Parts: sequence; structure tokens; C-alpha cells
Amino acid sequence: MKLISYQTNGQDSYGAVVGDRVVDLRAVFGTRAPDLKALIAAGLVDEARAALASAKAALPLSEVKLLPVVPNPGKIFCIGLNYGEHVRETGKQVTDKPVIFLRVADSQLAHGEDIVRPRVSERLDYEGEIAIVIGQGGRHIAEADAWRHIAGYSCYNDGSVRDWQLHTSQWAPGKNFWRTGGFGPWLVTADEIAPDQQMTLVTRLNGQEMQRATTDMMIHSIPRQIAYISAFIPLEPGDVIVTGTPGGVGNKRTPPVFMRPGDVVEIEVDAIGVLRNGIRDE
Repeated sequence: MKLISYQTNGQDSYGAVVGDRVVDLRAVFGTRAPDLKALIAAGLVDEARAALASAKAALPLSEVKLLPVVPNPGKIFCIGLNYGEHVRETGKQVTDKPVIFLRVADSQLAHGEDIVRPRVSERLDYEGEIAIVIGQGGRHIAEADAWRHIAGYSCYNDGSVRDWQLHTSQWAPGKNFWRTGGFGPWLVTADEIAPDQQMTLVTRLNGQEMQRATTDMMIHSIPRQIAYISAFIPLEPGDVIVTGTPGGVGNKRTPPVFMRPGDVVEIEVDAIGVLRNGIRDE
């Protein structure tokens, strides 16, 4: 099942994509689950799937304004330096523990919207990644149990403003510029992607392939990420983990390649779909 958050007639809602239409699940669940995060937290994903057979409220997908898959996550954890090629191109060392930084929800934008190149920099870089959304929360989650804590998967572009990222040893400024974190186009529920299924991640800029990797190339696996994060803070339904980018980022190319107004960047994951965003100036 593919789940989205969206707006129609100025109202926020969420639903399931069936072909080229959207079944409005907020109309089905009402106050029981007013948004997608609440649906996940209430454990209603299976009930939502069953409701699709009889639900009548459907809109053309082309007529809704998509929002980031989870517009209101409590926490967004990003994993840095998680593919060997990316570690090598940055001149860093593989670490025994995952490198983690945080994004804020206000930095995100939806599939089909324009990533904004800020007025204070021209060094806007792409980072294609796979995002997981937590379904069942918990603390001290064992790696062996981690898969059952995942609600689903999406594509993510961890758009990075490189000079601001490298102002100091702390990456937060360059990773949190307004409207730089693409998140979409939808959430593919975990029942459609087997635990430890190999997925292929590709980033294209103006149609040219810039990054390619498979999930078996991760240094720190998805279960290990969940276990490590849940050791220091409880994970909650709707939390997002952005699992790392492969080699080929623009900042490390010769000459460097940065995204410019008019560009189109695509993040494709074979088991999920394509996240597509244009680029515009602030």
C-alpha cells in the first residue's frame, strides 16, 4: 500500500494511492486518526488496507497537493557516511558506530515541489537516500526485532548546503536549510518490502546518473541503525530515519557539481518509486 499526506481545497489530509487516484483515509477514520502519523501510531495500517475495498471517496492524484510523507515527525535522524564509496570520497574513516545528525521538519518538502537554493550559498548538493518511518516505537530495540518496528519506506533527498555544512565540525546548518529535504513521493508499507530485501538507489540530475548503490552496501544496516538510535532515545511512531547516501555527491566531483535553478533531481528506489524535485532560487 502507498500512503501519502496531501492538501486539497486548503485542507490537510492523507490517503492511499490506488492507480491514479487517492482514497481519502481521513474521511474513513476521522478523529481516530486525523493524520498519517496518527494512523501509524494507532496501529491502523492494516485496517486502512482493508478499508480500500469499500472506500468511495477518491480523488485524482493529479489534483492533490502532496506534502512531505510525514509532515509532522517527532524526530528525523540522518545517518552520515554509511556507504564505503562516500566515506572514501570524503577522506573520512569508517566508524564503528553510526554517524548521526538531525533534521528538522521545517526543512522538508514534498515530491514535485522545488528545492530552494538559499540566497547565501550556491553550493547546494544532492544526496539520494532511503528513508524509513517507524511504526512501532520502543527503547533498546534489538537488531533481531528491528524490522517489525518499521511502518514503511520512502525516498529522500538530503539536500545539503556544503559551505554552511563545513563552517564548523557540526553539520546542522548545512543540513537544515528551508525546503532542502525532499521526502516522497509516498510511503510504501513494510508488508510490500521484505525484511533485508536488497533495494537499488539511484540519483539522477537532469537525467544523468550521479549515484547508484544497493542497500547491502550499507556500512551500518537498517536494523543496526534502529538498535543504536533506540539505545539513547525512545523511537516513536512517525519518526524518520534517513539511512545514508552513496558515493557520487556533487561536492566531491572534479569539477564540483552543484544544483542550480532549473535543474531537476530524481531519487529512485526500485521498490518504492521516484522522488522528483526542481530547483529554484530563494
